[in-house]
Amino acid sequence: MKEKRNRGFAAGLVVGVLVATVLFALFVRVQNGTSAGSTAGDVLTLKLAHSLDPSHPVHVGMEHMKKRLEELSGGTVTLDIYPSGVLGSETQCVEQTQNGALAMTKTSASPLEGFIPEMGVFSLPYVFRDRDHFWKVLDSDLGKELLLRGVHKNVRGLTYYDSGSRNFYTKEKPVLTPADIQGMKIRVMNSKTAMAMITAMGGAPTPIAWGELYTSLQQGVVDGAENNPPSFYTNRHHEVCKFLSMDGHTRIPDILLINENIWNALPNRVQQWVQQAADESSLFQRELWQVKTNEALEEVQKEGVQVFYPDQGPFVETVKPLLESYRDTPTGDLLEQIRSVK
Repeated sequence: MKEKRNRGFAAGLVVGVLVATVLFALFVRVQNGTSAGSTAGDVLTLKLAHSLDPSHPVHVGMEHMKKRLEELSGGTVTLDIYPSGVLGSETQCVEQTQNGALAMTKTSASPLEGFIPEMGVFSLPYVFRDRDHFWKVLDSDLGKELLLRGVHKNVRGLTYYDSGSRNFYTKEKPVLTPADIQGMKIRVMNSKTAMAMITAMGGAPTPIAWGELYTSLQQGVVDGAENNPPSFYTNRHHEVCKFLSMDGHTRIPDILLINENIWNALPNRVQQWVQQAADESSLFQRELWQVKTNEALEEVQKEGVQVFYPDQGPFVETVKPLLESYRDTPTGDLLEQIRSVK
């Protein structure tokens, strides 16, 4: 009986190892070796895709992560980064990371709410008092816990990247009060919360893939959009929209995700290298973001964009019913926790 149990245990162990090996092979490419990082000659490559331009500060932050990961691992672990949506839209990349076609992706927290509803709290308007409050929340235990809310959906958050405040930019007239939004078709991310915000202001929210937005603005499919200054500039939307209103309605972080199965398959030391490189890249990117934001505002004004800083008060009043509608819900509870961070 003991011998049968031992044979059964051994057989189960072999099956488990084989399953883990097959899963691991789906998520990584190993060069110059036969096992992932087991000898000095092996290189473990994690495939990462996202939708931003290579000049974007968030992409530069991920390039910094790649450099640090190679340094920490002695060249045995690296990233293979595919920018500009070449492997799919933001939502498609999240799905590919979820099912294992990609090891990692970078996504805004806004479309991520379709997979993890709690992420919708970031799309609520005027949640954060300012940039300092924003990073105090994300660096807190609450922020770290939110990164793990997608584990049951097979995606784990590694770190946050700064994507600044989101602001309206339009073709025909500036947005100085909520009344200016009424009747306008405004491009938003594929987020129920973002759409609800535009609706509360009397506009018509129009979800459009980021890669299609320039043409949509050009052709009049939408009257405007909302995003941060570096994205407005690096994606050349300032060529079409000459009015930028810095109302700062939301601060939605970008989140670096890794497939949960591959994370669990990585040796502990590799997990530590990946996490450390991700954390360091976040700090690097935050500083770069501030520099690039100032540069973007200067450049778009040189090219004829008028920049306005409207009073937030009327906007805050307009969206109060929207925020109240989340009372006694998980998102509402998160909102209160965020507001309590001093």
